[in-house]
Amino acid sequence: MNLLLELLLFLGTLAYSYLEAFVKLFVPVRRKSVSGELVLITGAGHGVGRATALEFAKRQSRLVLWDISKHGVEETAAECKNLGATVEAFVVDCSKREEIYSAADKVKKEIGDVTILVNNAGVITAADLLSTQDHQIERMFEVNILAHMWKHYKQLLICAFSPFCSSSKFAAVGFHKALTEELSTLGKDGIKTTCLCPVFINTGFVKNPSTRLGKILEIEEVVEALMEGIVTNQKMVFVPPQLNIALLSEMVFPERALNVLKKLTVPKFDAIIGQRSTQ
Repeated sequence: MNLLLELLLFLGTLAYSYLEAFVKLFVPVRRKSVSGELVLITGAGHGVGRATALEFAKRQSRLVLWDISKHGVEETAAECKNLGATVEAFVVDCSKREEIYSAADKVKKEIGDVTILVNNAGVITAADLLSTQDHQIERMFEVNILAHMWKHYKQLLICAFSPFCSSSKFAAVGFHKALTEELSTLGKDGIKTTCLCPVFINTGFVKNPSTRLGKILEIEEVVEALMEGIVTNQKMVFVPPQLNIALLSEMVFPERALNVLKKLTVPKFDAIIGQRSTQ
């Protein structure tokens, strides 16, 4: 195919895509059922992971829960069972590749093939770069980005993580984009990916979080947006939705204006009171 035909094909595809997007504005979005799906959720011991597990339990999914905290993951499992869900809980440190492989093999052999994977486990450090210890940086990257690469499942992959608040989270967003493009190149159209990008979430990690402009998110509204993204196969889920527009400001606003805007939106808090890991 010569260059002219390829260019015409591109323009035709572009026009069709815009027309399709316009039509979808007036057509109800089709939502798929997750009933009976085998869902593996990392970092399920508390916070967003626990709330996500409860939502899947309400939708009659089968659950496999991973967390570094035995007490936390067992507590989540008990709550999900009370909702009538079939649940298996595992203690897994997602910074350790061997534990991930071992637990994944056990799930596959004893329970079956995972069809939905929610990569929620994450680690944060409330300190600037020079105040952060080497081992803390290593652990953040082990859990927040490398752990995404050690999990391989066949049908559906959901990457869920916090906003662009650190280099490891930025890398995770880049990994999601690269993975999505690779799946498309390989023709793996049955595998869907979703990336969750919320602003600051009040998970109990800090005391009295606040921001001068914008809002502090509650766990429930983040999970609601995540579930909507999953059942409608959205590639990117921004919470709040206006965040998508805000990110474009980095390409439009002068640097001085961006610095002022960031000072208005950066979260502040009184003290660190919770866990530093969402595993």
